[in-house]
Amino acid sequence: MDEHPGAEDSSFDSVEHSYDALKRKYGRNQREIRRLRKTVSFQLGLHLTTAVRRPWRFFALPITLPLVALKLGMQRLGKRPIEQMALEDFDNHEERKHCIVLFPTNGVGFGHFTRMYAVARALRKVDPSLEIVFFTPMPTLHILYREQFPTYHLAGRYKHADMTASQWNGLVEDMLHMVFDMHRPKWFMFDGAYPYRGMLNAIASQPNMDKWWMRRGSFKSNKSIPVDSTSFFDDIIVPGEGLESNTQENFHQVSPIIAVEPQDAWERDFARSRLSVPNEARVVYVQLGAGRINAIENVLEHVLESLYAYSGLYVVLGESMLGERLPFTHDRLRIIRDYPNTMYAHAFDASVQAGGYNSYQEMRRFGIPTLFIPNTDTGMDDQLARCQISEKEGWGVVNESLSVKNLQKDIEKLFKLPKKPQNTVANGAEEVAHLLF
Repeated sequence: MDEHPGAEDSSFDSVEHSYDALKRKYGRNQREIRRLRKTVSFQLGLHLTTAVRRPWRFFALPITLPLVALKLGMQRLGKRPIEQMALEDFDNHEERKHCIVLFPTNGVGFGHFTRMYAVARALRKVDPSLEIVFFTPMPTLHILYREQFPTYHLAGRYKHADMTASQWNGLVEDMLHMVFDMHRPKWFMFDGAYPYRGMLNAIASQPNMDKWWMRRGSFKSNKSIPVDSTSFFDDIIVPGEGLESNTQENFHQVSPIIAVEPQDAWERDFARSRLSVPNEARVVYVQLGAGRINAIENVLEHVLESLYAYSGLYVVLGESMLGERLPFTHDRLRIIRDYPNTMYAHAFDASVQAGGYNSYQEMRRFGIPTLFIPNTDTGMDDQLARCQISEKEGWGVVNESLSVKNLQKDIEKLFKLPKKPQNTVANGAEEVAHLLF
């Protein structure tokens, strides 16, 4: 009889733990080697030392060194692909788990986050056994915890003091490797306009994991992404916009993605009761974004004053969780700092919006007449092009001038627009869920 029951199991666990620790250390060393070998200083130094060892190349340095420097500069600008190093990862072929990792980046508002949130809920509905894991720089983690989604958070680069892009990308790469080691996902999906190099490095080391990139079709014409970005992904998902979209191979166009369907939002009377507004009143929802790109307070003040001029009209002002508290007060003003605000949508007769993906698609889906004041200072998102579609469809008005006089005229146009029937197009989140399985 064994005098020490469980001793063999304990010894095995100790060996397995040592193996896992060695594997993690090996992976970190490999990633550090790759990062060092990709630096400009290493590449230039390698070119110089190679020339010294091979004299016939030394005499060509006045020509070859500027060419190498130019190539490296073009790579850093995303105009040329960065050569990938094939470093060994000895756990690449372990069995994958029934798991997906979702990576919504942090934009100006909630566009990326909401699409991934909607997809996660659709995936859970289709397959409750699927483990859904979030990795995100978004600060609104309580929303995901409320839904019982395991979540890993890394603060955005500019939240750190004096952190370089290379250092931050190194953190992204290391943390993603940790997530991949822990969960062994079959699928990975990124939602963002610009793919981070640290993320690309991390997913490149996972050859048996399906990689998906969800990206909007409404990029500004003067904006670009690194030329080799799409090569890291197996498929690209383009959520519907009402705009022309890419039809390349491996690009999947899906319907607009929203988090809350009209049948799931609160009924009109209940929503108005929660807002403490009379049932007979005209109610206008106002949400002009997070205020993190351009100052919105002056525009908001003009909008509110123009709306208060209508007797008996109530304003519901959406205050972004990503922005500062708003200073406005009025007897007929209600401020909500909630998510998703679409739960209140049946309470609204009209709305005034910036023109981000979420607000546009939600108002379109619910058939709510909307005055759009597009934010033209966004980095990648072409809000103006998106909002102009609403005018063609007959449910929107677009204001570009921001003058008080034109604003008042556009509000009059807004109130003359008929309320459209609810849009019955399929929810793209469900289409994404069926694409994966």
